[in-house]
Parts: sequence; structure tokens; C-alpha cells
Amino acid sequence: MTGAYSGWVIGGALVLALGCLVAAVRDRRMGIGLLVGLAVLEIALVVQAVMAFAQVEKVTERATFIGYLVGTLVIPLAALWWGKVERTRWGPGVIAVGALTVAVMTGRLLQIWNGAA
Repeated sequence: MTGAYSGWVIGGALVLALGCLVAAVRDRRMGIGLLVGLAVLEIALVVQAVMAFAQVEKVTERATFIGYLVGTLVIPLAALWWGKVERTRWGPGVIAVGALTVAVMTGRLLQIWNGAA
């Protein structure tokens, strides 16, 4: 897991959250653009998980690290499901919260990876 890649994941999650917040404030439903953004974020998280699992022996707090890693993979899927079920402007709001959570958890993963836990 590299800091540069994690930075891109965090940045992408924050951009997605911002787009979702704009859609929620404008009283828009979840559109195809938000779905594509969520899919791209999930793909980036899967790539990050593969890179991290390949070198997980470098981490001292393995259980915590794996928990955060699996959590970051599940949150966008849960946000997608909940966002699709919620047909009001709160659908994009749910995705925004999920994307912000992924950004924070990815930052925490990076801290654990670097031993600054």
C-alpha cells in the first residue's frame, strides 16, 4: 500500500462526496454519474485491498488493519444499496456520508500501515 495511491483514493472519495452533497442540496435523485463515481471508487478500493493484502505482514496491528480494509470495501456497496432504495434527495446524501467515511478510513489505514497508530 502506498501513500500516493491512498491519497488518490482519499481525493476521489472526497470529490464523490462533494458531488453527492451538491446533488442533495439541489434536491436531485441519484443519477448515473454518481453511480459511476461510486463504481470507480469501489474498483480503486479493491485494487488498494489487493496491494495491501499482498504485504500485510509488514503491519503490526493486523486485525485492526484488516478490519478497516474490509470495512472500506463494504461501505460503498451498502451506500449504493441504501442510496438506490432512497428515492428522495437523501439518496445522494447517504452516498456522500459513505464516501466521507471511506476517505477517513483510508487515512486511518495509511496511519496503521506507516506504524503511526
